[in-house]
Amino acid sequence: MHVMARLTVVAGVVAALGACGTSSDAVPTTGAAGQASSTTSIQPREPAQTEPTPGSAPAPSSSVRDTEPTTTTTAATTTTLAPLLGLAYELVADGLEFPILALSAPGDDRLFIATKEGRVWIHDGTAIGDTPFLDIREPVRNDREQGLLGMAFHPDYPADGRFFVHYTAGDGDTVVAEFRVDPADPNRALPEGVELYRTGQPARNHNGGMLEFGPDGYLYLGLGDGGGANDRFGHGQRTDTPLAALLRFDVSTPGTQRPAPDPPFPAGDPLVWHYGLRNPWRFAIDNDLIYIADVGQNRFEEVSVALIATGGLNFGWPVTEGAHCFRPSSGCDTAGLTLPVVEVAHGDAGTCSITGGLVYRGSAIPELDGHYFYSDFCGGWLRSFHYNGGAATDQTDWTAQVGGLSGVTSFGRDAAGELYVTTAGGSVHRIVPVR
Repeated sequence: MHVMARLTVVAGVVAALGACGTSSDAVPTTGAAGQASSTTSIQPREPAQTEPTPGSAPAPSSSVRDTEPTTTTTAATTTTLAPLLGLAYELVADGLEFPILALSAPGDDRLFIATKEGRVWIHDGTAIGDTPFLDIREPVRNDREQGLLGMAFHPDYPADGRFFVHYTAGDGDTVVAEFRVDPADPNRALPEGVELYRTGQPARNHNGGMLEFGPDGYLYLGLGDGGGANDRFGHGQRTDTPLAALLRFDVSTPGTQRPAPDPPFPAGDPLVWHYGLRNPWRFAIDNDLIYIADVGQNRFEEVSVALIATGGLNFGWPVTEGAHCFRPSSGCDTAGLTLPVVEVAHGDAGTCSITGGLVYRGSAIPELDGHYFYSDFCGGWLRSFHYNGGAATDQTDWTAQVGGLSGVTSFGRDAAGELYVTTAGGSVHRIVPVR
């Protein structure tokens, strides 16, 4: 049953940094990164195959991108760019309290930065304002992987002044709430919101987090399997629960939500669009594709790519972890499963908990248009690939150029399509070209 309630927004002062919101409960093991197999079944591996070289990374297709100048053309101008030599991080903001998202609203050049304890700040291109755009610390439970976890503006913003947040309530429940921007002041949200959706969480981890609108106009939410380890609560392969799933909401009527039409599991939860996910902390919708970075247990992290319009997919957890049997000694049947296009083994450059990830669509680095960037909370590396022909191509590790970041929590995008990286330590970095 969906619970409707009024939420009161409160003001306050900065609290201490929260606990890690993205790390896995697993113990890292030695392994090597690689591209997922497209086979339809997975058998137990031989012992010699379970000891790959630690610390290896996907080999870049080239150490330097284009060596020739790149020409970009718009309706008004033609610009010739110097050859792309590499990438770098540019510090945009620091001193925040566990930022978990940075995004621009449609038609708004400013950057909205959400922090896990329950506030949203506006960066106007120069600095962050003194007063938060939104402050919901009172109803938010900020503990471990719980807190303010996701935010999305309505696609018709600013005409439709609504935005949506996903947070953990004081009792541990997952809540999706709707807020409005103050029509008299674009620097603040109205002080009351409407609770649209609530569901219970049996543990404090694997609460997922991402909210994003698809090209179909529906709102998508990713939730983990309920927490613990080893799919303790048995949600992974069920379609009658919102946990371990990607949910799809119709929020076209203000103040209400309902399942989008044609749910793929008539006998299951009508909100479930995909299932078999362990902890989809971050996913990205790019045109007709969805990229899901799913946090692994203790061996493999993974990125899966699928058509967003195709519902009813099973991403395998806990039958599989990455492209491998979760319980290797017994083997597993992967017929009907959607396997990842990229997996990263624990032990590869400190990997422990994957952080997705966005597709680059900016103009500053046209050579990388369509490339998906992702990282890891522990490893702090920066990698990318281009999804082409159903596979991850042009896999590149940029870490030697940009440097590692500790505690990468999320990626963000501004109105120009440029990408950002946020860290648990409080910083926001823009990915910029070196020419």
